[in-house]
Amino acid sequence: SQSFKSNGNKDAKIMNIDRINGMGLRRSPRLSSAPPETKDCSSKTIFKSSENGSYSETRPSGTDKEAVLSKRNDPNFSDEKQRRKSPRFVAGTEHCGGNGSLRKFQDLNSGFPLKQLRRSLKISQATKNVCPDVSITRLDMDERGSSGEKRLGISPSSVHATENGDSNASFREHRREMSVEKQLKTPSSLSTLLAEGDSAEVNSSSNRLSNSCDEQPSKKFKISSAESDIDDDDDEDKIVWNVECHYAQAEIDGCTINLGDCVYIKGEEAKHHIGRILEFFRTTDGENYFRVQWFYRAEDTVMKQEATLHGESRLFYSTIVNDNLIDCIISKVSVTQISPKFGSKSNSLPQSDFYFDMEYCVDYSTFCTLPTDIFSDNSFKSHSSSKCYEEVFPTTPAFSANIPSFGTYKAQLTKLDLYSGCGGMSTGLCLGAKASCNDLVAKWAVDSDKSPCESLKLNHPETHVRNEAADDFLQLLKEWEKLCKQYRVKNLERTYPSRSRISETVWNNASSAKDSGTPDEHEVSSLVDICYGDPCDTGNRGLKFKVCWKGYSASDDTWEPIESLRNCQECIQEFVTNGFRSKILPLRGDVDVICGGPPCQGISGYNRHRNVDSPLDDEKNRQIVVFVDIVEYLKPKFVLMENVVDIMRLVKASLGRYALSRLVLMKYQARLGIVAAGCYGLPQFRLRVFLFGAHSSEKLPQFPLPTHDVIIRYGYPAEFERNTVAYDEGQPRQLEDALVLRDSFSDLPPVANNEAREKMTYEKPPETDFQRYIRSSEYKMTGSELNGAKRITNLLYDHRPSPLSEDDYIRVCLNPKRKGANFRDLPGVIVGTDNVAWRGRTQEQQFLPSGKPLVPDYVFTLKQGKSKRPFARLWWDETMPTVLTAPFCHSQAILHPEQDWLLTAREWARLQGFPDYYRFRGTIKERYCQIGNAVAVPVGRALGYTMGMAFQKGSGNEPLMILPPKVFSFHQYPVSKIIVPKH
Repeated sequence: SQSFKSNGNKDAKIMNIDRINGMGLRRSPRLSSAPPETKDCSSKTIFKSSENGSYSETRPSGTDKEAVLSKRNDPNFSDEKQRRKSPRFVAGTEHCGGNGSLRKFQDLNSGFPLKQLRRSLKISQATKNVCPDVSITRLDMDERGSSGEKRLGISPSSVHATENGDSNASFREHRREMSVEKQLKTPSSLSTLLAEGDSAEVNSSSNRLSNSCDEQPSKKFKISSAESDIDDDDDEDKIVWNVECHYAQAEIDGCTINLGDCVYIKGEEAKHHIGRILEFFRTTDGENYFRVQWFYRAEDTVMKQEATLHGESRLFYSTIVNDNLIDCIISKVSVTQISPKFGSKSNSLPQSDFYFDMEYCVDYSTFCTLPTDIFSDNSFKSHSSSKCYEEVFPTTPAFSANIPSFGTYKAQLTKLDLYSGCGGMSTGLCLGAKASCNDLVAKWAVDSDKSPCESLKLNHPETHVRNEAADDFLQLLKEWEKLCKQYRVKNLERTYPSRSRISETVWNNASSAKDSGTPDEHEVSSLVDICYGDPCDTGNRGLKFKVCWKGYSASDDTWEPIESLRNCQECIQEFVTNGFRSKILPLRGDVDVICGGPPCQGISGYNRHRNVDSPLDDEKNRQIVVFVDIVEYLKPKFVLMENVVDIMRLVKASLGRYALSRLVLMKYQARLGIVAAGCYGLPQFRLRVFLFGAHSSEKLPQFPLPTHDVIIRYGYPAEFERNTVAYDEGQPRQLEDALVLRDSFSDLPPVANNEAREKMTYEKPPETDFQRYIRSSEYKMTGSELNGAKRITNLLYDHRPSPLSEDDYIRVCLNPKRKGANFRDLPGVIVGTDNVAWRGRTQEQQFLPSGKPLVPDYVFTLKQGKSKRPFARLWWDETMPTVLTAPFCHSQAILHPEQDWLLTAREWARLQGFPDYYRFRGTIKERYCQIGNAVAVPVGRALGYTMGMAFQKGSGNEPLMILPPKVFSFHQYPVSKIIVPKH
């Protein structure tokens, strides 16, 4: 028992507090100073220790205060300790790409300071803010250890004192018997939230937190070596080691702020930032700090300018923590957690200043659902920190747990493929889902182009393929739901018929048709299809049925508006009833997965007339809005959107941000990644953006880490470099070698420039593991005989090139068959020392039989004569940058290494990972276009696997997953099972 005298000469009461277990000293990043023009008219409370052990409060005198204020109003004066910048979580800093100073903050999720992350929390003080009076309740801990084991304890002495001055400041003191040198050697860790109350409860909380921190994986993500170097001389984010004591509460402007309270924090702009208090502490230099766990506003996330869709009161939970001077606190604020109810509107929001229902993490721009029991009474204020660390951030399961046991499919998932093309994404996703022991069935597909629909029907006869615009499809879904309600078919049993077209089954009902002998009226035999729009270009859009007329053939079927069939109610009734049973169209709740790649030609890098100010107003970009509208209407479990990287590179990434913002607005979890197709076993680089969405009740799928090394052909968007799906530099990995063109199609037979055969035989066996895999039968690849899949593949389809013109064919034949050959090897071309090609003037110009020059003029104008791509040959040890939609030898390196033709459609398809059994329909140019527009099949397969694992709840919370090598290696397909016909 001890007695202290404060300056007020009042006896101090003594309180005993049990010792608690704790962790080592916390590290606190020092925060940078504000711009010189920042003003601070604060009155700061300073605690000083007197010789007799008591503490007194010292305030500046009137003269001193005026001097201080005078200095602070001076634009040339910068008081670093008084001005701190508040964190701005904007995508420009979080993804940054090139700011080496952005680093050193602590993340609760990882349990260690993320020094290498290239992002910094800027802390500044708003110009108009006035720092309030501050008083602090203090908890100081004693650290003692034995046998190498460190223990944090609270000394049995405590002090209650009343200070002199205008306001009272109370604190409880507990000495830490520990030198500064010892503190510097103490390992850093997360802070234990020390509040007044039962010491046993604090002890238990500390133990749980300590155990949780020990289990956190020490994983870091993609880091540029140039940016991971830490400048220890940079004062902006230096670590505060010299913590003297901790406090239980602070009083600011008469308002008591406890640990766990949410507060406004000064920002460098008009809006204050919001955070939750984790600690109050004082350094040995006498500075008072608080540790804060930050919230994001919507506009501070990756959504940026597209965050206007969200209300001002919506926040996003984060695990980012740092330390700030206590002068940055403005006032208390109420923040409430609400349940992540899908599609809920803002009219049921809680009566508080702010609410949150999701967590945001900068890595892969991840928005995810928080557990509903993260807070005991659904209020953030009552949240227990140690419980949060255990339940919100579990470690990823062991790698072996992610490898399924094959042979039994756990569930069947239905999929709608929008903008489906020829079915690359559908094929890949279904193959990957099977690898995860899920049966993903492509039940519906929509595309506005006819030939890709025919290719999809040919390879996926189980799919209802609709050749119509996605806008019309959405309207049709709404009208179909109305018909189902009107004809009361809700309670009927529903099945999936194994057929590809509705017209293959006819529902007859002629009894209700008006039977008249007049020549202007005909009898309806049956209704065979339904659509919305104007299929006959009559200028009249609306809901229409395809009518089969009695006494006429199928070629005479016509599309009739529903208004003209008002006398055929029984016929419509039967069509709707049978269509509902067979699920010819999905209703809400029928679709588990929606995938697709909405075209965005309006922001293409080849479009010089892009609408930079309002890209969503461009009709060519509107499909991304339609895609999300269909998702909002059908409410699937999972969403996967694919697109070109330009949506994250051009027009301020507006379209990509819009799609992500809409998903999050609908309370979907979301994750965005940039994937290189070559990383999954293809001889092309091909960067694409993928956006995962998941219902709030589902696990958010992870992105699959690469299985193969890759030859990089071009760069990533700098702002979204951290969204690139890749291993960290220096992280252990087991990758197969990068594939080159020889691995892909060196086994294919030669053909002619004007090859017309649709199918042919292989002339030699496969030479590489990839060729053995790609020549596998449909039965072997899918593992079933669904849709007549055959066990043996002995015919090669679509091995035809786009025929060259006669002039171009002569030029190609004159092009030498060696690496690097191009138009510069033709007679009459001279290359200067500046690498510019030009036509030789001393030589006589050569002409073709057509009268045109052998070397055309356009080759000298492409890139001012510096391009080597016209009439360039590929070579066996090279890769393709990206498979395009049209092979064009005038501006692309597209010639076969050893033959005088363009790469064939089959060689094109192999570069995209399509198996040889996959066939295409349409003209040869249309086939190239279908293949070039498709999602690379191995990429879809990897994404389908991670989606299947998420559906089974078999994946972790990390954004990335290591794929099982036994499932995703080409070595599992032996040569003996690939039958080559004898000649």
